Amino acid sequence: MKKNGSKETLLAHLGRDVAKAQRIINPPVYHASTITYPDVDAWENRHKALYTDMVYGRFGTPTSFALQDAMAEIEGGDRALLYPSGMAAIAAAILGLVKTGDHVLICDVVYAPTRKFCDGLLAGMGVETTYFAPGIGAGIAALIRPNTKIVYLESPGTHTFEIQDIPAIAAEAHKAGCVVLHDNTWATPIFFDSFAKGVDISIHAATKYVVGHSDAMLGALVMKQTHFPAISAATAMLGYCVGPDDAYLGLRGLRTMAVRLKQHHKNGLAVAEWLEQRPEVSRVLHPALPSNPHHALWKRDFTGASGLFGVVLKPAGKASVAALIEGLELFSIGASWGGYESLVTTCYPPRSAEPWNPEGPLLRLHIGLEDPADVIADLEAGFERMKKIKDSA
Repeated sequence: MKKNGSKETLLAHLGRDVAKAQRIINPPVYHASTITYPDVDAWENRHKALYTDMVYGRFGTPTSFALQDAMAEIEGGDRALLYPSGMAAIAAAILGLVKTGDHVLICDVVYAPTRKFCDGLLAGMGVETTYFAPGIGAGIAALIRPNTKIVYLESPGTHTFEIQDIPAIAAEAHKAGCVVLHDNTWATPIFFDSFAKGVDISIHAATKYVVGHSDAMLGALVMKQTHFPAISAATAMLGYCVGPDDAYLGLRGLRTMAVRLKQHHKNGLAVAEWLEQRPEVSRVLHPALPSNPHHALWKRDFTGASGLFGVVLKPAGKASVAALIEGLELFSIGASWGGYESLVTTCYPPRSAEPWNPEGPLLRLHIGLEDPADVIADLEAGFERMKKIKDSA
């Protein structure tokens, strides 16, 4: 197929090796554990083909290879590996690059389980973590030590959605020989070009927008060939593997990801703009809003926004916030996001590099594929319930 088409075109065709798939459009689901070999030489050299060819079920099947190839190509990397969750991908990426005595730099706004991993398992291994403020930019250079191995970014940040200056941070990290990791789950390869911005390894909780239907757990790493040997070795030793049915659902979701994201962008921004005008809202944490302090960086580096953002309410009691959330008809309370449905959660972001002191309760919204007018009406009714609780208090 043509390799230089738009991302929308590529998503419709990548990972479809018609020769292996017997001329059918979708690669089949291959269930396999034992793989046989034609001769002793092939058996004794099997390690050379890990994650590339059929070696053993744990190291991939044609189903997972199809998704790996598609993920690598759509983001502009050389290789991709799949994991049973986004957190598994994060752990494999870090563990493949560090050892006892090393130091890592982690952005203060990362996904909470990433912080728990660093403060728990990594600390127990003798790897030290320093958290840095998301606005540090080129100032990251002052935190890099001789034993610093990785700089880990997540832009926008979890819960509070700060945009980091990834090109500036990556430039300083590379000067010191550090590897730059970035959790690109929010923007996906459709809205953020990781490798053009200086990222070395792009991380995805593919459970979210890649799968897109809230029905499979999946993680992915996309990287340049330079880092593939170390990461694939760690992945093999950790025993990670992805079920073929989940890989199939990821590949199916990938086909429509660009179309869905365009609608998530449109719907999310419409709701965010409406929320900015509400008297109950202190501020909306959505980088695509011109009023957002991180908007200029977002506009420079991103080509769109997903449906996930934060809302800081004006001071309100727990009962009134519960009245707002629990009566919503189109929103569910749920931990994940990236599916077709709208979700809402309360949030309490952990911080150590700089304080987080919001004016009132923080909510995280994922705006799904419903008509935004209906979503707005649902939220408006929620604010009315909230007001009644407040007025009766």
